[in-house]
Amino acid sequence: MSTDSTFQGRLDAIYIGARKLEDLQRVEEVEAVPGRGLVGDRYYLVEGTFSKPDTPDREVTLIESEALDAMACEADLRLNPHEARRNLVTQGVPLNHLVGKEFLVGGVLLKGLRLCEPCSHLESLTVKGVQKGLCHRGGLRAQVIRGGILRTGDVVRPYDFDHA
Repeated sequence: MSTDSTFQGRLDAIYIGARKLEDLQRVEEVEAVPGRGLVGDRYYLVEGTFSKPDTPDREVTLIESEALDAMACEADLRLNPHEARRNLVTQGVPLNHLVGKEFLVGGVLLKGLRLCEPCSHLESLTVKGVQKGLCHRGGLRAQVIRGGILRTGDVVRPYDFDHA
């Protein structure tokens, strides 16, 4: 996987949950709305554990499928993708390198805001050790810049102002 601006990855799965603490549900597509997030998700509905109105870093969360695989290998801790409590599961996307950068998921334009480090709340909902196992690879918090429909299988790539 490239760590520069030439990667091309894929959206493997989409998860949303309407209420805090409930299991996230897999969907094949979802609408992303600037200033709100993913239609039907707890943060879109301002129902999330850490919800505050107008908090762009809660609009969309992403995690690399490779991070979950690595944690399973290195720490013998396995999480199903929905248990990571991230909205979008990607493959072949260097999420840590997208902080401060805009990128496309299909036709939806997102901006990486900050890393989504695992916290004690995630560990309390999953298994002991997950906070350490996903340290520095817990994903990315992103803001919806240009909305649209996200679909499983969408291409994830850097935003190129000349060819967007």
